[in-house]
Amino acid sequence: MAGDQDLFDAIVMADDRFHGDGFRDGYADGGGLGIVEGRRLGAAHGAKIGSEIGCYQGFASAWRCLLHGQTTEKDSKKMKVLESLIGMIQKFPYDDPTYAKLHDDLDRIRGRFKQLCSLLNVQPDFKISVEGSGLSF
Repeated sequence: MAGDQDLFDAIVMADDRFHGDGFRDGYADGGGLGIVEGRRLGAAHGAKIGSEIGCYQGFASAWRCLLHGQTTEKDSKKMKVLESLIGMIQKFPYDDPTYAKLHDDLDRIRGRFKQLCSLLNVQPDFKISVEGSGLSF
């Protein structure tokens, strides 16, 4: 009778055993896929941010050359904001994705860029698309 009881327990417990084995296998597979998907998503988001910052940097460098040598008081305010934007871009932590204030600094750069565009009376349209990014006027 003990052999029948062991056989009966094995049949009844098979569902729990298979459920546990399936859970462990699925959890391990899901963890690996999550890492791959997270890496891909992080690279795509990082590329968008890098493209945006690069566009701001190119915009600021071009206007620095255009405003170089202007001496009016209005132009000096433009240069001050322009130099501030360039300084913020240079201090941006490109190499540290765990930087706690990354999004705060990015928002400050965006705000300074908008302020500069207002001073320069320029209406930029920054777009990020599959083909690339850029400013249009």
